[in-house]
Amino acid sequence: MMYKCTNCKKTVAKLEENIRCPYCGFRIFILQRPEVVRRVLAR
Repeated sequence: MMYKCTNCKKTVAKLEENIRCPYCGFRIFILQRPEVVRRVLAR
């Protein structure tokens, strides 16, 4: 899973036990969604 730091906006591939950004040390992340486009037929 890919996470994005809300402070420095860098992506982190894997979070370790200590939940901190390895670049800036911030502790709040956003889980990035996959870039797969899903189409659903409307009825």
